Amino acid sequence: MFRTQIDHILENCEGALAGTVMGFDGVSLEAVSTKPNLDVKMVSTEFSFVLSQVRKAAEILEVGGLEEVSIRSEHLDFLVRVLNTDYFLAIIMAPDGNLGKGRFLMRLAQTEIRPQLDG
Repeated sequence: MFRTQIDHILENCEGALAGTVMGFDGVSLEAVSTKPNLDVKMVSTEFSFVLSQVRKAAEILEVGGLEEVSIRSEHLDFLVRVLNTDYFLAIIMAPDGNLGKGRFLMRLAQTEIRPQLDG
């Protein structure tokens, strides 16, 4: 369903390893990995709980809707772009990957994905 958009990001961003369109409930609509040993669904499902908590904190603090989150660990970066109230786009990157380009490509993909989710 969203394979074309995810593939475009993975092919055009140095260090991008995997991507997914996932619900905040942890259910993946599409997941693509360039590394066979990287379980993008498992990683994204675990982080979806954290994202739900960050989104709730933003609401409680009345700072506006959550748009983007970046989680950096020793072995990977997890970039998230919120698509709507139910779904997000996430890219898993190598620590030395091009985060700026990943964020840019995710913003572009968002404009293609959102209408499909809302329609």
